[in-house]
Amino acid sequence: MSQNLTVFPIEAIRNQFPALKRTYNEKSVIYMDGPGGSQVVKAAIEAITSYMENGGANLHGAFPTSQETENIIAEAKNIIADFLNVKEAEIAFGANMTTLAFAVSWSLGRKWGKGDEIVVTEMDHRANVDPWISMAEDKGMTVRWIKADPDTLTLDLENLNEVINENTKLAAIGFASNAVGTINDIAGISKRAKQTGTLLAVDAVHAAPHVPIDRDALGADILFCSAYKFFGPHIGIAAIKEEIFADLEPYKLKPAPAYYPDKLETGTQNHEGIAGIKPAIEFFENQGTGTTRRERIISGIKCIEGHENRLASIIREELSKLDKVSLYQPGADVPKTPTIAFKIEGYHPEEVCRILSEKYAIFIASGDFYASTLGNKTGVNDTGGWIRAGLAPYNSEEEVMYFIDAIKQL
Repeated sequence: MSQNLTVFPIEAIRNQFPALKRTYNEKSVIYMDGPGGSQVVKAAIEAITSYMENGGANLHGAFPTSQETENIIAEAKNIIADFLNVKEAEIAFGANMTTLAFAVSWSLGRKWGKGDEIVVTEMDHRANVDPWISMAEDKGMTVRWIKADPDTLTLDLENLNEVINENTKLAAIGFASNAVGTINDIAGISKRAKQTGTLLAVDAVHAAPHVPIDRDALGADILFCSAYKFFGPHIGIAAIKEEIFADLEPYKLKPAPAYYPDKLETGTQNHEGIAGIKPAIEFFENQGTGTTRRERIISGIKCIEGHENRLASIIREELSKLDKVSLYQPGADVPKTPTIAFKIEGYHPEEVCRILSEKYAIFIASGDFYASTLGNKTGVNDTGGWIRAGLAPYNSEEEVMYFIDAIKQL
């Protein structure tokens, strides 16, 4: 499906999201808070409800509901394998990306110590920073930072060969900034990581709803994402290369499985949530074409990407014309997600969000969005952080123009 040849089916898309029927202050709600969590597609809601209505169960039982639960988990991992281009045995579920990152960091850290180093960035959400730093501090390791340029809102890779060196055990890099939308050059960074034998952990939580992902093509060894960012339930996902997964020594209960991926999945999982993952990814597949499911998923994501980026371009262009609006975005030559961070002179960011909500029923958010280091470097944290608007496939051009008009009225 080509965005140039096919009209984006916005009404058919919108009909799949029940939350869009909500009203607030007698106005239809406009959800532009997707970077904080998308609305859930109807098929995923129905799958979650169906699982709970038909009887849930724990695993390894000799009765139907237990076996059905195992089948649901297997189906979810099967489609995630196509979504991320990984093996089913490399996929583990958890409460969220943060919890999984802590579990993986503790597991890897068992074999590291003084003299070893890790690398994190000033651009990232703290979920891909603090788990690694906490482990490094406990083990007496050295922490190095890839700096973010506060003017270009990109990573400064000039000293990459020094930052990632022969002592580096792991580098943690975000695929895309959840605050300002910058898409980082993961493949370029991975080349240096491979030269030094450094593991690469990629936070793809913000990128997953917007760009196709191929973990191995990126050069990542560990990749995280979360279904609640791509129209599904709150489930964290880790995709870890098999040879690394096999050597992980997670903290776990003694009777719990010692084999991967189960050894990372501590306790009973959110089975009803996992039931919603397959329909969420099928939403992408249904927008695309191709002979394989992977091809259809990628085609669907690209179709959605074209729609979102077209609307984001309209917002950026119109807001850039307003004297009192300051946009925080990388240059035109830098790829970015449809995430727009900005400030309005004379208004606290939270005040803008409150006015948009109460007067216009437009839901957007403010703050540092856990990208606190970048917020400090750009100086926005001193005045309440950014205002952030993010687009999803269910956002229409009419909503975008209404949003722009509301900002102009401010």
